[in-house]
Amino acid sequence: MSGRAPYGLVAVTCAVIMVVLGTLVPGEGPAGPDQLAAKWVERSFGGDPGLLRLLVLPTEAYVLIPVAAVAAVLCLIGRRRLEAALTVVGPLVAILGNTWVLKPLFGRWKTTYLAYPSGHTVALVAVLTVLVLLARPGVATAVISVVGAVVLAGVTIGMIGLGYHYLTDVVGGTLFAVATVCAAWSSLSWAERRREPVPSDG
Repeated sequence: MSGRAPYGLVAVTCAVIMVVLGTLVPGEGPAGPDQLAAKWVERSFGGDPGLLRLLVLPTEAYVLIPVAAVAAVLCLIGRRRLEAALTVVGPLVAILGNTWVLKPLFGRWKTTYLAYPSGHTVALVAVLTVLVLLARPGVATAVISVVGAVVLAGVTIGMIGLGYHYLTDVVGGTLFAVATVCAAWSSLSWAERRREPVPSDG
């Protein structure tokens, strides 16, 4: 994984889109795309709450924490300390930043709780983004990306169907998670390069 890839640009782009979307969605109630998505989910999956709960399962802490822990251990075994740090720093900063800063800032309510960006989505996508960045370029990256996209699609259906979040909450959470993890990797890579000894001319 190269720290010189344009992860900073990806982070800024995703963050800007997330902020713009957050200013466009209403403080309470669904936006237009949210209504369309809710109707489609209700028509297609509304009669099977068991399936909806199963689709949301990947967002649970008891699923995500072991996945991140295994990734960190494998990185440490392979002496990839910077990548091991990313598995902890990226998701943790994303989750805390979303909970303590973004949700109160945007103030979008769904019944009794703040909903934008979706915390379930932030946790899931942060871990998925870490896994994509850790994977060796090529087939492994493609497989993890495709599997991650399928899992995220299922989670989106589940959260909409169960009434946890609107579609725009999920989109905002996805954007913020990708932005945070990419920014974390750029920062860690920059700090590591600063620590490298300067070659001697003599």
